[in-house]
Amino acid sequence: MRAIQIEEFGGPEVLRLVDAPKPEPGPGEVLVRVARAGVNFADTHQRQDQYVAKQSLPMIPGSEVAGMREDTGERVLALCGHGGYAEYATAPAALCFAIPDGVDDGTALALLVQGLTAWHLYRTAGRVAHGETVVVHSAAGGVGSLAVQLGPGMEAGRVIATATSEDKRALALELGADAAVDGGPDGLRDRLIEANHGEPVDVVFEMAGGRIFEESMAALGPFGRLVVYGIASREQNEVKTGRLMRRSQAVVGFWLWDCLDRPAMVDAALADLFARAGRGELRVVVGGTYPLSEAAQAQIDLAERRTRGKLLLDPSR
Repeated sequence: MRAIQIEEFGGPEVLRLVDAPKPEPGPGEVLVRVARAGVNFADTHQRQDQYVAKQSLPMIPGSEVAGMREDTGERVLALCGHGGYAEYATAPAALCFAIPDGVDDGTALALLVQGLTAWHLYRTAGRVAHGETVVVHSAAGGVGSLAVQLGPGMEAGRVIATATSEDKRALALELGADAAVDGGPDGLRDRLIEANHGEPVDVVFEMAGGRIFEESMAALGPFGRLVVYGIASREQNEVKTGRLMRRSQAVVGFWLWDCLDRPAMVDAALADLFARAGRGELRVVVGGTYPLSEAAQAQIDLAERRTRGKLLLDPSR
């Protein structure tokens, strides 16, 4: 089968198209014929072995796919962990989810890793209460574009989006953000407070790290929460306990893979997301579908912020 394989850690050039053996499902696993594979920012970290979990080689990257179960013929989403950048992938049967009728592969994939992350940022990690102001960084991205739209249904009072370009800020406003500001670090604190009518914000969803983390912390009010779900800048931050105590603030980490051993955290949230999409409350932004052979370019475009919404790979090309 056609697959993208990594034999050494490094830049996008290590993503090589190869002819690999079709994987054999182990106990409790199923084989999925892949129609579309999702591309996630975490894939760029895995490629360099800079992810939360350590990686081993050789590796076929790709943690999520949409396709057809070979044993039942059912259209499914699957969280496979690795192996998604290929024509076939194996996944635990417990992490395969039926795709509702009328939902295309791109929409379904966007609601899996990105959608579940956005949902849990509100409900589990941020514990957003009625009327609280939420800041969504990188609001035109896969998680951000969904988090902006989830705000009203999750009872957020005001959703402030950030993005680095005018067209991405326009998209965030189109998706329902109450305000959209430049996401660059210089003066970010002041822009966030100004966008909240001069008041500190309650919750920030943050995935960059470095100075954006610091500016976001500075924009929080008493009892504010900064929810960290990525480190796109590769710059990790340190927080002093006295700083948290002085303003009764919290820094909360979130990693979706910690939910996978708790099926209720996945099943209920995904069902809710599909229901919201079915009611027209969520518009999935598919930013591009790349041939499998251009997986490296997809990761380059994602890392360099040239894209918006969900990126897909087509293993047939």
